[in-house]
Amino acid sequence: MGTRNIPHTLLPDLRWSCSTFAALSSQTLYDILHLRQNVFVIEQRCLYPDIDGLDPDCLHLTGYSDGTLAGYLRLVPPGLRYDTAAIGRVVVAPASRGMQMGDAMMQEGIQLSLQRWPGAGISLSAQAPLEAWYESLGFQGEGDLYDEDGIPHRRMRYVSTAAVM
Repeated sequence: MGTRNIPHTLLPDLRWSCSTFAALSSQTLYDILHLRQNVFVIEQRCLYPDIDGLDPDCLHLTGYSDGTLAGYLRLVPPGLRYDTAAIGRVVVAPASRGMQMGDAMMQEGIQLSLQRWPGAGISLSAQAPLEAWYESLGFQGEGDLYDEDGIPHRRMRYVSTAAVM
C-alpha cells in the first residue's frame, strides 16, 4: 500500500495513504471513525451500525491535508459484499467540500481497486442524490432504488476508465 503526495489545486499538501485495517494507527482509525460518525450518523441523521464488521477485511484510503483527515473511503475485496470489489463509506470532511476532494479520492480508489483486484469489477451502493456524480466517474446504475438505512440507494457498477485519469 503506502503513502504518496498528490498534487491538488486546492489542497496542495494532500497526502493519500492506503492501509490494511491492521496497519492503521490508533489515531488514524479514530480519525476515520470520527469522520464517518459525524457525517453518516449525525449530519445525515441516520441511526445505523457504521461499524459493520467489514472494516478488518478491507483496505482504507485516507486523504490528509494539513494534518487533518480530509476524506476517506474503504475498498472492499470481491466476495465480501458483492461478487465484485466495492468502494464504500465514501466521505469528505465538511471543511474539504467544494474542492474536488471527492473526485480525486474516488479516482484514487478506482485505480487502487483495479490494480489490487484486476478483472473483478467494482460496485458501490450510491445514495440516490449522488448517482449523477458517480456516473461522471464512470459508474452506471443497476436495478431499482432500494432503502438502505432510511436513505434511497442504487447499486452502481464501474463500466469505464474514460472518466478516470
